[in-house]
Amino acid sequence: MALRFAYNTNGAANHRLGDAVALIAEAGYDGVALTLDFQHLDPLTEGWVGRTEALARELRARRLGSVIETGARFLLDPRRKHEPTLLTPEPEGRARRIGFLQRAVDIGNILEAEAVSFWAGVPLPGVDRGEAGEWLLQGVAQVVEYATQHGVTVALEPEPGMLVETLDDWAMLRPHLPGLTLALDLGHCLVTGEREPAAALAEFAPHLGTVAIEDMRRGDHTHLPFGEGDMDIPACLDALEAIGFRRLVCVELSRESHRADRMIPQSLDWLRQCREGRTR
Repeated sequence: MALRFAYNTNGAANHRLGDAVALIAEAGYDGVALTLDFQHLDPLTEGWVGRTEALARELRARRLGSVIETGARFLLDPRRKHEPTLLTPEPEGRARRIGFLQRAVDIGNILEAEAVSFWAGVPLPGVDRGEAGEWLLQGVAQVVEYATQHGVTVALEPEPGMLVETLDDWAMLRPHLPGLTLALDLGHCLVTGEREPAAALAEFAPHLGTVAIEDMRRGDHTHLPFGEGDMDIPACLDALEAIGFRRLVCVELSRESHRADRMIPQSLDWLRQCREGRTR
């Protein structure tokens, strides 16, 4: 079976959601990776259920699957990027993040999404890392329990610079959180230098909830179009096929919204050419 690809709407932030979905479908993708944000299905405003149900109908009509991503920068706090997180010292802040993630699960349930991905967050200055780790376990446990009750897969993404930064960090959490899967962004392996991306796929194959792909330079956390970084994309695709990965592989080009009209079709063409052996 051929690999299935999705495109992340955080790389189409200058388009209305309906227009972005149309571009993704017309390019030939198999799904949409939906980053919940103010311009793309704001989950915090009145009418979110109706908008989600309308999107579900559209995705079904276009035969598109979906993954939910929760990394919007200023959705919860317009003055502090990514705050509050599961590591925020104030209990009400952590509760707000948990509530948002549970809302993402609700949306994933309506859309019949393959997974809802999220990350740990960055400990604020002065926060003890041990205490932050306890808050993280408590928060993730609540999210996993809620997702399990609603039949939704949740996946924690190791993110450079965050408390859960590497695959080893994720593996240390896993025994304490049955039901948690891994959201693996292949480019992050090059940033942290922990593993080669293809090797990470083979090692963590049984735990994968969702996978993101892009190009990236070693040591530099910048999402790049294919062919502009150090990623061996064909090797990653080979590894995905070797492990029999059947979920959506999500192209994440979060800095390319200004040219999404070109990058959406160009990225899928590049991936297809890799499979046909015409690219490096």
